[in-house]
Amino acid sequence: MCNTQKFFVILPLHSQYILSLLLFVVKTIEEFVSNSEVNSINTRHKSDLYPPSIKLTKYKKGVYYSRIKIFNHLPQNIKNLSWNVKKFKLALKRFLLMGSFYKLDEYFDWISRTDLGIFT
Repeated sequence: MCNTQKFFVILPLHSQYILSLLLFVVKTIEEFVSNSEVNSINTRHKSDLYPPSIKLTKYKKGVYYSRIKIFNHLPQNIKNLSWNVKKFKLALKRFLLMGSFYKLDEYFDWISRTDLGIFT
């Protein structure tokens, strides 16, 4: 396969949506609060972003809340690259191409898929 063919791979719509949301999160990461800033307890989710406790369903389905939820659901090795936008984008795009998510529900169920086992 020629090297130029790698750049013409198109992500499904929902995978592109995830990519766009997460790139925005990484570029503006200082605007978000991490779990370690809210809780002093050292847990395995300390590097996750803290979702605000809101009871409105409309807000929970909105972009601000969903991008936090999507970021928190990433494999840990990709989240660890959030300090470098270029490396993060490459790893995320590779992950999304492997998963080829056509629905957000498929993205949230990726842990149970064996073909994505290298990312766990």
